[in-house]
Amino acid sequence: MTQNIVWHSHTLDRAQRESANGHSALVIWFTGLSGSGKSTLAGALEQVLFSQGIKTYLLDGDNVRHGLCSDLGFSEIDRQENIRRIGEVSKLMIDAGLVVLTAFISPHREERQKIRELMEEGQFIEVYVDTPLEVCESRDPKGLYKKARAGELHNFTGIDAAYEATERPDVHLDGSQSVESLIEKLLFALKDHGILPA
Repeated sequence: MTQNIVWHSHTLDRAQRESANGHSALVIWFTGLSGSGKSTLAGALEQVLFSQGIKTYLLDGDNVRHGLCSDLGFSEIDRQENIRRIGEVSKLMIDAGLVVLTAFISPHREERQKIRELMEEGQFIEVYVDTPLEVCESRDPKGLYKKARAGELHNFTGIDAAYEATERPDVHLDGSQSVESLIEKLLFALKDHGILPA
């Protein structure tokens, strides 16, 4: 069947879309434990970027599982497929010239590396929201840690499933700090990458 599928090149390319948008395309990949602050930071950063005229789109873990990945469970294979799909969607959005923000636990280094390799050099920024487990548990916005500790939820990252911390993230944030201070650090990093004017 795959021999009948051919990639079609289009007249408009990413460079033209980036030029029209006035900025480069980029994936900002937030990773960290549940409750680390990924979604909060990604949402706050998107608001700031949007207010500065940057064309953005935010892919959030829960939202994606309502549609694109609604057929997937939480087995190891399904979680890997979830991340693979997000990577492919992010790549399409890069082609559209957008700055894509993603907020996924994405616990395995190998999976995050595969997503990085999907993109061209400089199009992927990995943001590790490094929040102590006890802080994440104290937040527990969905009550998942409580369920995991009670044995009602299995293979929960940080409790009975591993999270492989990023060894050399592009941006390393202490998730126990204020959102405002972390957004400042993120904006500095984006200026450093040429997305925002210095």
